[in-house]
Amino acid sequence: MYKIERLKKDDYADWLPLWQGYLAFYKANVAADTTQNSFARLTGGDEPMGGFILRDETGHAQGIVHWIMHRSTWTQGDYCYLQDLFVADSGRGKGAGRALIEAVAAKAIAHDCSRVYWLTHETNLDAIALYNKVASRSGFIQFVRKLV
Repeated sequence: MYKIERLKKDDYADWLPLWQGYLAFYKANVAADTTQNSFARLTGGDEPMGGFILRDETGHAQGIVHWIMHRSTWTQGDYCYLQDLFVADSGRGKGAGRALIEAVAAKAIAHDCSRVYWLTHETNLDAIALYNKVASRSGFIQFVRKLV
């Protein structure tokens, strides 16, 4: 049994280890000031973005997910980009990832979005197995041009 709540400012101590676990999984480094700024954006209410935190029956934080709403030239409604989905090792294989995806989908529906979409690395086979059950592949290939 899980409880999913909107990420709040006082969740930082529970969110940070999960965020760091996500970054470690992808072998990524994010500066401390960027991490703090991102958390402030996710919880401040002034941005078209937010997050959810998933807790187990004991209240222990087991997972996080972030989302960003944005306009599209293809639809009247916004799109919802599901970003940074992460579940701790102790919570994997128990429906936590699916529950976080469904929470974002519910948020997107409430916001009249026409779709939720996300990315994962091609080597993230466990995640891909889940994603194939809850969504369809678009067939698009992502290209990135780093600017800084």
